[in-house]
Amino acid sequence: MKILIIEDEQKVARALKEGLEHERYGVDVAGSGEEGFFLLNSKAYDLLLLDLMLPGRDGIEILKTLRHKNINIPVLILTARDTVQDRVLGLDSGADDYLIKPFAFPELLARIRVLLKRGIEKQIIHLFCAGLEMDLIKRKVWRDDREITLTLREFDLLEYLLRHTDHIVSREMLAADVWKETNRATPIDNLIDVHIARLRRKIDDPFNVKLLHTVRGVGFILSEEAP
Repeated sequence: MKILIIEDEQKVARALKEGLEHERYGVDVAGSGEEGFFLLNSKAYDLLLLDLMLPGRDGIEILKTLRHKNINIPVLILTARDTVQDRVLGLDSGADDYLIKPFAFPELLARIRVLLKRGIEKQIIHLFCAGLEMDLIKRKVWRDDREITLTLREFDLLEYLLRHTDHIVSREMLAADVWKETNRATPIDNLIDVHIARLRRKIDDPFNVKLLHTVRGVGFILSEEAP
């Protein structure tokens, strides 16, 4: 299990990292809101330990942005803010739990175990981008309530793009993660471009707002806003 800690107090962050690694968790630490937000958008984590008072983006801003993007990672707030209003704000902004500093490390571990178990039980079954929706269980796709029929490869391709909404996906990433081609001697760029074109005709051409954009020389991005 991989945990991200966003905490600007170095002593606290170091103690948390050492304690969690002793419990065999993988741990990354960010000392600012900006660094933490970058890591959240570039790596996959199973849990976020989030301080509220941070340089750059504060914890509430990070939390609200995550939930707005439908990123459902479990979030445990660790903070010295102990008023009822602070707790309500944190929970209403999308936190799963709230722990006041200073706290006992065994209590933190217990709360982490609960949140990780809950996160596994709440596996994401729907992906969204604007009016585009994917049901991973039924393997169905809709846009603006209109069902769209996709081939197996198109579905896998769109799922990958939806999981990386608002982030550029390179052809190399698609070749490795969708086509599972890691040792191929010749690139499959043309094949990828053909499938992207077919997918675009289905999810974009019948609609006014275009979601699937080509970033010339880099790759593709699924976003409500053109890059």
